[in-house]
Amino acid sequence: MKKVLVLDGSTRKQGNTSILIDHFLKGAKVNSDFIEHVIAKDLKIDYCNGCLRCNLIKRCSISGDDWAELSQKIAEANVLVFASPIYFHYVTAPLKKIIDRFRSLVHVQITEQAVKHTPWQKWNKDFVLLLSMGSSDDIDAQPVVDLFEYMKEVMGEENRLHVIKATRLAVIKQITKNEDELHQLYTKLNIPKYLAKEDVIKNNRILENCFELGKNLTF
Repeated sequence: MKKVLVLDGSTRKQGNTSILIDHFLKGAKVNSDFIEHVIAKDLKIDYCNGCLRCNLIKRCSISGDDWAELSQKIAEANVLVFASPIYFHYVTAPLKKIIDRFRSLVHVQITEQAVKHTPWQKWNKDFVLLLSMGSSDDIDAQPVVDLFEYMKEVMGEENRLHVIKATRLAVIKQITKNEDELHQLYTKLNIPKYLAKEDVIKNNRILENCFELGKNLTF
């Protein structure tokens, strides 16, 4: 049975990102009982300080925080879910701290042309991005997608990346609002009201896609 680890970068409860996660996990629970949902902001994760000692000892040298336990869970997971609202074209600070500590999972060699990353252990995992954003254009999330395209390749050619992006979400729980509620909201935000009808359809489809992805990746 596949193990799922969700790294939740949301900084508030029951927002749009939380709803995406909930639907993904409902799908995952159809096939798996090995599911853990970790709230990034609640962890004690210190900043990577670029000491490079992990190149020598093959693990992070920082002690006294939650990384050792979390990195073990990351290693054991078959499905790694990174969920976050997009703040200024990137994931939130609590999740970024965790991502920076992934540095300790690879050996880094400076070459004449660039930097070569070699993982201590090659992975065969499904990486999942669940991203919510206020922008109407999902290009705002492209820097995050680019990073994870790179990460999944660095960690082994057998890895796969799945991305779900939810756009035009300005207020908490907006992804679940009906057409009348969106009409009222869009009037306040000076967003064309005709978008409400198509956004309800789009939002429902996104939530269905989260459920189906969770179900399919744990089959």
